[in-house]
Amino acid sequence: MKNQSDNPGRSAASVRDLLEAVRDGRLEPGEAERQLRALTQDPMENLGFASVDHHRAHRQGFPEVVFGPGKTPAQVAAIARAIVDRGHSLLVTRTDAAAFGEVEKVVPDAIFHSQARIIERRVPLEPGRGVVLIASAGTSDIPVAEEAAISAEVMGNEVDRLYDVGVAGLHRLLAEQARVSSARVIIAVAGMEGALASVIGGLVKVPVVAVPTSIGYGASFGGIAALLAMMNSCASGVAVVNIDNGFGAASIASAINHLP
Repeated sequence: MKNQSDNPGRSAASVRDLLEAVRDGRLEPGEAERQLRALTQDPMENLGFASVDHHRAHRQGFPEVVFGPGKTPAQVAAIARAIVDRGHSLLVTRTDAAAFGEVEKVVPDAIFHSQARIIERRVPLEPGRGVVLIASAGTSDIPVAEEAAISAEVMGNEVDRLYDVGVAGLHRLLAEQARVSSARVIIAVAGMEGALASVIGGLVKVPVVAVPTSIGYGASFGGIAALLAMMNSCASGVAVVNIDNGFGAASIASAINHLP
């Protein structure tokens, strides 16, 4: 089991844990002070338009994530600053350059990933125990795959990207069997008929998180065809998230990858 000094961003479970870690030399006093402040401060910060949950990381292992749509750039920036000021990782999903322009003013080292539509700032976290493989069926699915990939990385996971390996050219996936088999968790991202998740599910013994995308012609119904196909997969060990929900898939994969 890793100790506190191995994982500088891991939050202690209690004040007693912090004191014992300092006593045993596993945690520097300065880091213990930062974590103690986080533990004893008010867990909720009321910004008027938002109530920021600063104890999300203590309960669930990762801080509150900001969903960008419906918020003004100024609101996104204010929430981002509140999160960063408490020493947490920052992850804003489904956002844009306008919001990043405001966030950058208050969090200068934040990064914007335009393809994934993510703003992020990372702090060291307890690393996952294996590799999270992100497989996309087609190039058109990559924006959703990148949302999953960046989210998983910010959550402390090693990520391997395997893109454009859909069933229309199955040899492309089979040629990468070693990478597929070595992953601890796999996220399969596919639109059209969503068959990639079933194919991967039939090849591996690890959990597969399937992400249907809204890519496809009219009868795909904006991803509903892929969603239903993945939910009806005959391969065992396949779980399904909502259409285009790369972040949700990353959250599940990260939780699995951090299990002992």
